[in-house]
Amino acid sequence: MTIRRRPHAGSHLPAWAFVPAGIGAALVLLPLVAMVSRVSWGNLWPLLTSESSLTALALSLRTSATATVLCVLLGVPMALVLARARFPGRDLARSLVLLPLVLPPVVGGIALLYTFGRRGLLGHTLEVLGVQIAFSTTAVVLAQTFVALPFLVISLEGAVRTAGDRYETVAATLGARPTRVLLRVTLPLVAPALASGTVLAFARALGEFGATITFAGSLQGVTRTLPLEIYLQRETDPDAAVALSLVLVVVAVTVIGLTRRTGTESTP
Repeated sequence: MTIRRRPHAGSHLPAWAFVPAGIGAALVLLPLVAMVSRVSWGNLWPLLTSESSLTALALSLRTSATATVLCVLLGVPMALVLARARFPGRDLARSLVLLPLVLPPVVGGIALLYTFGRRGLLGHTLEVLGVQIAFSTTAVVLAQTFVALPFLVISLEGAVRTAGDRYETVAATLGARPTRVLLRVTLPLVAPALASGTVLAFARALGEFGATITFAGSLQGVTRTLPLEIYLQRETDPDAAVALSLVLVVVAVTVIGLTRRTGTESTP
């Protein structure tokens, strides 16, 4: 009796595939290793707890959390409409929603400035009403929401499409209203994807730089988030810039871990 051995995972790959894979991994990891090697570990705590660093970190966490809430409130309905509704121009609408994923952030900042700035499309009207958005903390939140929203939408839309609508159809035939179906059937089914998209949106908002500095400027305690603080410290105090960069790296690693965990838990 001949016993066939089960091939190891990855054994079907050609050997040469590991070479470019290793080069790609090195391209990502080596800069991170180089940055960590430059960290002044003895002065790390004083650098991280300086007044300017703590102010920037607190502002980043506050605005990123607010932007994430906006992404959930706006992104969940957007994802549901794109996944379930049938209307002319849906593909175009999806492309426009996901446009910030491929736009340079500074272009997004310019677009926001010409929308909410003093001479912008809506900015002039808002200024007459006594509301000024550009170069304020509100501008930071809008910039972060603009760049982070597509991450939640694309994650949730794909999950809604994959889940199908058979359970929703059954609930509707049993007399459940659309809102009840949404809250009791649809959202629980895609909860892992919603959690993953929320975490990704928060991380993207926390790391936003280009749109923020273009639309909100860099005012300490008002619009100077952690990425802006790192950029400014790079010119005056490189050790502080590296220390603050390490904070964002730790956040990024944590986000990847949380995202993988939710993805694994959602897999049967």
